Amino acid sequence: MDYIKIRIDNDIEQLPSKKEKAFENVFRPRPTSPMFSSAACTWNPQMDMYETPGEIIILCEIAGVDKNNLEVEISSKAVKIKGRREQLKHMEKATYRLAEIQYGEFERVLFLPILIDPEQVTSSYLNGFLRINCAKQKHGKVRKIPISDG
Repeated sequence: MDYIKIRIDNDIEQLPSKKEKAFENVFRPRPTSPMFSSAACTWNPQMDMYETPGEIIILCEIAGVDKNNLEVEISSKAVKIKGRREQLKHMEKATYRLAEIQYGEFERVLFLPILIDPEQVTSSYLNGFLRINCAKQKHGKVRKIPISDG
């Protein structure tokens, strides 16, 4: 059985603010043709997030991305998905009439609507879709704290 790398990390909270990301997105170059794309090109895959009574489900559309080029980082508040789609070989003696598929690195951070248990996360990759199931934290946990002398 193959596994997708999942890293549990509390440093996701140190990510850039929404304003910083918006500013960065305005000035990020977007290729209009595969001829002008580079390894540094960034694209944003489409994602859906669902909530059920027991979990948060994230579905990421990343057709053409090799599973070995995917990485998922989890904290109790956010999920970061990053990866790379390799560019296909150009056809010799061909003139592009339409070139919309984006290649290169991508990174998406989704802030979750409720705290999850990072130890109870599973993922799968099938037919170009990455699915991440995140179990919600149990709110009813009670822990007794011992009281020491002095």
